Amino acid sequence: MRLLLALLPALWAGNSLGAAELAGQTADQRIEALLVQVLAQPDVQFIRNGTPYDAATAVKFLRAKWDRQRAAIRTVHDFIDQVATKSSTTGQPYLIRFKNGRTVACRDFLTRLLTET
Repeated sequence: MRLLLALLPALWAGNSLGAAELAGQTADQRIEALLVQVLAQPDVQFIRNGTPYDAATAVKFLRAKWDRQRAAIRTVHDFIDQVATKSSTTGQPYLIRFKNGRTVACRDFLTRLLTET
């Protein structure tokens, strides 16, 4: 939680985390940093099973799903692939819809955010 609070000011200012800042982080810290980046995306909608949600609701949902599957998640890529890619109930992929209406797979969106850090 301290990491989350420490990262918020930089992200709100429009800065992303540099690779050097991530180098010594644990997988949990990298996942939390990724979720903070999602929170910093006010103009996107997270589409789960056809229903759109704002970034804050998406992060709350993804964090809860991650908590349930934490034992199987060893890396940030495991998180993306096993938690943030598709519904475990319906199998439908999670999507991200941008303000301009463009929609991409949540997996691609999160991978892009991860590479920007």
